[in-house]
Amino acid sequence: MIKKLISWSIKNKWMVVIMYSMMVIYGIYSVYNTPVDALPDLSENQVIIYTEWMGRNPQIIEDQITYPLTSNLQGIPKVKNIRGASMFGMSFVFIIFEDDAEIYWARARVLERLNYATRLLPPNVTPTLGPDGTGLGHVYWYTLDAPGYDLGELRALQDWYVRFGLQTVEGVSEVASFGGYQKQYQVVVDPMKLRYHNITIMDVANKIKENNNEVGGRKFELSDIGYIIKSTGYIKNINDIENIPLKTENTVPITVKDIGTVQMGGDLRLGIVDENGEGEKVGGIVIMRYGENAKEVIDRVKEKIEEVKKGLPAGVTIKPAYDRSDLINATIDTLTEAVTEEIIVVAIVLFIFLLHVRSALIVVITIPVSVLFAFILMNWFGITSNIMSLAGVALAVGDLVDAGIVMVENAMKTLGGEAETN
Repeated sequence: MIKKLISWSIKNKWMVVIMYSMMVIYGIYSVYNTPVDALPDLSENQVIIYTEWMGRNPQIIEDQITYPLTSNLQGIPKVKNIRGASMFGMSFVFIIFEDDAEIYWARARVLERLNYATRLLPPNVTPTLGPDGTGLGHVYWYTLDAPGYDLGELRALQDWYVRFGLQTVEGVSEVASFGGYQKQYQVVVDPMKLRYHNITIMDVANKIKENNNEVGGRKFELSDIGYIIKSTGYIKNINDIENIPLKTENTVPITVKDIGTVQMGGDLRLGIVDENGEGEKVGGIVIMRYGENAKEVIDRVKEKIEEVKKGLPAGVTIKPAYDRSDLINATIDTLTEAVTEEIIVVAIVLFIFLLHVRSALIVVITIPVSVLFAFILMNWFGITSNIMSLAGVALAVGDLVDAGIVMVENAMKTLGGEAETN
């Protein structure tokens, strides 16, 4: 077989050149279209369901949320395992699928079953699907550097401006915020005043909820002019909450400020984020979608950040805290350097020992072509260009060089011996 192949190649030199050229072109195309990442993604094929029910202890969460979900999500096709985790105010359900299950098909099947399982949960409790990313999807971290701004202002800026801008980037699944304080209106009631006026905590909560609302009226025509009537009732400041009436005693309204105080504060925090011991920071984590090219996603995020910076307040800048593209570029540079060094060393060694330029070129040309062929196969099988796969290519090049040197030297001796015999 090999003898016939060699004979055919010798007789059809131009056909071999054309085939080599086509493989080189397709290999270059594969290099630019193979997804690039720093590390191979070996995480499980999973869908996460997150449910929030604040104020409840883990046992209540387990009995009324986690257990009903895990038991009613059984039977989904291609599911290997279902795991649940309950904690204070939150429930997580991890549905592990077979490796050959397409992730968005899996998410659709979970959502179908979730529509039924939701009916078994307590009222006003809505489970949601987690982002379509993996544990290695955290490709870019950033912080907001703003001397003179408090953490609450920076967290509001992150949640309501920066995050929304970066979520529109192609390939980004989610932008998770961290650090700072999430601002909220806090009503601190006096139990004695509640008892004196015969008002319960639920009465206060319901009245505040009812008064934070707007309703539409109807169209009113006057002198051939149409007017749209509506009521304005959304809460805009602390005074709006303080003046909400709770009940009436002897024609005198009892308002929120009569039974307690209203203040602007931060939500309960379970941790803080510190950067290099310089103090607390506010920022975000960019999470990449399944199967995306990490390097391209990071490049698009950086371009979007430059646009977002134009709308930031004076003195606020976005500072990168973790950029995976640095490791990706270092990995690519290492492979390029290794292949280049091997080509140079092999060319010098072959020329010194064989003293034949054409023989040296045979092995030298084989190295880059073999690397391009490896990228073709990686593109076919969906293998990303990461530190493991590129290291394997670099090691394989060494074995290829050894085989090439042995074959060329053997050919030189054989052809040289035949020439002397003739």
